[in-house]
Amino acid sequence: MNLTVALTGASGVLFGRELLRILDSDERVQKVHFIPSENSLRVMAEELELSGRTQCLEKLLGHAPKKSIQLSNEDIGAGIASGSYPSSGMIVLPCSMGTLASIANGLADSLIARAADVTLKERRPLILCVRETPFNRIHLRNMTHAAEAGATIYPVIPSFYNHPADLNEMARQYVNRVLAHIGLPQPGAYIWGE
Repeated sequence: MNLTVALTGASGVLFGRELLRILDSDERVQKVHFIPSENSLRVMAEELELSGRTQCLEKLLGHAPKKSIQLSNEDIGAGIASGSYPSSGMIVLPCSMGTLASIANGLADSLIARAADVTLKERRPLILCVRETPFNRIHLRNMTHAAEAGATIYPVIPSFYNHPADLNEMARQYVNRVLAHIGLPQPGAYIWGE
């Protein structure tokens, strides 16, 4: 699989970091295109105490990337901005309401929004892990628009029935569910009833 992962300026970067770590070590994944939005950099600094644009991916992974590459959100000419580029899908985690609005309304004004637009037009899986509460009517309409266009709305709502020991385990279980949804079930993922 070749996947695109975007982190945007909503709270919950811990979930995105866990997603990147799992994908970078999953042998079924050949390449991960990582796009951090400008606002996600601020959230990373506040929530994870990681600062700067340089080596952002390495800082999130905790090591040099094996198969992940970082792209600029301003680079709308990147390969993933074209439907001819081979891609297995895209995950936006966390997905801010601003990014949701851009995607739902087809603005394609950044690489994240353009890659999502291409993912939808090529009928590939697009998972939008929205992170906001409460939702206003604009948020709900944009989620409906995106879902009607083919996206899966996957709110960042962690589970507690597996009794997570810490925040990292809680994030891992959520990410495991997202990855199972896109066709990458993870070994060791908690499954109710087993």
